[in-house]
Amino acid sequence: MRTLLRAQTASALAVCAAGVALPAATLILVGRHEAHPGSNLHFWGVGFTAIAATAAAIALTIVGARRSDARTVLVGTAFSVMAALLALHGLATPGMIVGFNGLVAFTGGATLLVGAAVLALAALPPVNRPQSVRRLVVLQVTLLGAVALVGLVGMLVPSLVPSVPEAGSPLALALLAVGLFLYVFLGVRAINTFLLTRRHADLLVVVGLAFLGTALVAALVLDYMQLGWWLGHAFELLGILMVGITVAADLHRVAPSRSLTGGPRAGELVQAEQAFLGARVRALTLRLAEKDEYTEGHTRRVALRAVQVGEELGLPPNKLRTLATGGLLHDIGKLSVPDEILKKPGSLDEEEFAVIKKHPEWGHRLLGELGGFSAGIRRLVLDHHERLDGAGYPNGRTAVELDLETRILTVCDVYDALLSVRVYRDAWTHEKAIRLLREQIGSAFDAACVGALERVLARDAMLSLGVAV
Repeated sequence: MRTLLRAQTASALAVCAAGVALPAATLILVGRHEAHPGSNLHFWGVGFTAIAATAAAIALTIVGARRSDARTVLVGTAFSVMAALLALHGLATPGMIVGFNGLVAFTGGATLLVGAAVLALAALPPVNRPQSVRRLVVLQVTLLGAVALVGLVGMLVPSLVPSVPEAGSPLALALLAVGLFLYVFLGVRAINTFLLTRRHADLLVVVGLAFLGTALVAALVLDYMQLGWWLGHAFELLGILMVGITVAADLHRVAPSRSLTGGPRAGELVQAEQAFLGARVRALTLRLAEKDEYTEGHTRRVALRAVQVGEELGLPPNKLRTLATGGLLHDIGKLSVPDEILKKPGSLDEEEFAVIKKHPEWGHRLLGELGGFSAGIRRLVLDHHERLDGAGYPNGRTAVELDLETRILTVCDVYDALLSVRVYRDAWTHEKAIRLLREQIGSAFDAACVGALERVLARDAMLSLGVAV
């Protein structure tokens, strides 16, 4: 199964690589050919198509704002400004509304750079918080107002708007380097999101970014007498379309869209498991909730903490995905535990506890029978009650046999269980639970995992008090 999953991922990445190479290869092959499409095509084709794209991007912002989704608002802001600049670029075609002017060159060069810069703001954690929505809307209104002002001045007094650097000049190449760096940065984030979510739509975003980056090359290296300059306009519109469709589709499904903004965070990965981890994971968590609400709530809390700890320890996207899925399903074997034992209103006797201790093996076997779950996920289900000193169950594995993901899940599982109210005991305090974890470092728990959990919990406590971290 692992081989199949790797093959599917490799195939998807190969198709993505072909899509990324397509615009660049086209530009290399025919970009410097002479071309004279005419002013009408540039004015009507670029100008009014971009006006429609501006309206769509503004609509995207409105939907994101209503849902307090700062990342979607950020994407809408970037695309609305890009599309508005491109619309001005088309409308400023010399000989249509105005004569020769600097506006057409200025907007053509600024469109892709400004858009990339706005999107790159997503790398700043405060920008992605719901509280930032209002500020991002103000940013969008301000930028669109600036675009409108530049357009008005450029149309009325063309000489006041400076031209961009001459195509291929040192300054143009410097701007190109900055722009390409930003698009590569965004592309890497989109690929990381794919590795986390395994959604092919996230790879479409990578291809769209490649089209936008290639369009930037055409704008700053070629001139309007060359075919590549004209193709650059098409690449730009196609790039916006590919990325915009993906974001809009996510919004239609009421799912967070995270391709351009670094992937879903721990809470989103766990809370929106159908969107990010697949319908089968969602179906199993629903089945577990029907069996026992406490167990389902426990697994969800453990999965959230485990992914947060994994992020704190710098795990790569594919391992975070495994940790999220394994966390949500680590107690799925309890579907096979009789209700009179699972929901017993008191302490379990030895025979009943012996039955409970079989749930890791039952869960491991269930996921194997269902198919489609990686060996890493099944290992988390099987080993989450193992301990570093070999005193755990069901197989008594020792430290050398337990990987980092299992160690993370074990610490988070025990911490949440201690803080939960049970019919046979009161909930432990945070301080008491952490003290136990510290006392058993080396014998039961990994020191790095306990430390990372403490840092995650401390940050959450600060945020709950309204303190920025």
